[in-house]
Amino acid sequence: MRTYAVSGAASGIGAATARQLRDQGHRVIGIDRTATDGVDVVADLSTPDGRVRAVDGVRALTDTLHGLVPAAGIAGRTGVDSALLVSINFFGAIALVTGLHEELTRGAADGGAGVVLLASNSITGMPGWNAPVAQACLRGDEPTARAEAARVDSVMVYPSSKAALAWWARREGVKPEWAGAGIRLNSVAPGATETPMVEQMRADPLLGPAIDAYPNAIGRTGRPEEVAATICFLLSDAAAAIVGAVLFVDGGTDAMLHPIAPPGWEVTGIEP
Repeated sequence: MRTYAVSGAASGIGAATARQLRDQGHRVIGIDRTATDGVDVVADLSTPDGRVRAVDGVRALTDTLHGLVPAAGIAGRTGVDSALLVSINFFGAIALVTGLHEELTRGAADGGAGVVLLASNSITGMPGWNAPVAQACLRGDEPTARAEAARVDSVMVYPSSKAALAWWARREGVKPEWAGAGIRLNSVAPGATETPMVEQMRADPLLGPAIDAYPNAIGRTGRPEEVAATICFLLSDAAAAIVGAVLFVDGGTDAMLHPIAPPGWEVTGIEP
C-alpha cells in the first residue's frame, strides 16, 4: 500500500483518481474546499493561507507521500474571475507540489514517487490565449499573473494556467531536486470530460456550444475514469522512465487539429 494525496477530490477527475487509487489498495488523502466523503483536508487553494493549511493538513496525516495529484481547478467561463482562476489552477497546484517536496522525497526513497499535474488540450486547441499570464506564472509572480489575467476574459486565461502547469512540470521535472531525487513530474492534458466543470461550461450562454463542437476520433467526450486511469499509470512503477511528459487524453482532438505539430508552445519570454 502506498500513500497519495489528491486535491479536487470531491468531484470530477480528482474524485475518479482518488477512487481508482483506493480500489488498487492505496491510501488516499483527499483535499478539497468543502468537507464531504473522501475529503480529509479542507482548504481553499486560492489563497496563500489556504495553501499552507492544505500542506499542513496533509503533513498531519502522513510523513511520506508516494504521489500527488493537484487536480483542483476552475473553468474559464462567463462570470468567472480570471485572477482567481490563475490563483487556484496554477499557484494552488504548485504550492502543494513544492510544499510537500519533503514528503515526496521520503516516498521516492520508499519505492518511488510521482506527481501528475492537470493540464488541458486547450493549450493547443484554443489559439490566442494570454501568454503574459503563463510567463508570470512560470516566474512564480502571482501578483503580476493575477493582474495580467484580470485584463482578459477567463476563457482565454484558462489555457494560460494549464500551459504553465505543463511547462513547469517539464522545466522542473528534469532537475536534481525532482527526477534526481526520484520524484517524477508529468502532466495530462484532457479534452472535454464529463465532469461537473464541463456541465457548467455547457450551461454557459456564450461558450456552451463550443464544448461539443471540437472534433475527436472516438465520437464522444471523455470520461473521468479514463483520465484517472492515465494518471494512475503515470504514478505507477510502469511509468518509471517517464519524466516531463504531457500526455493528451482527448480522444484524438489534438492530433486531428494538428496532425504534424501543435502550435502554442513557442511563446517568447519563458526562461529555461
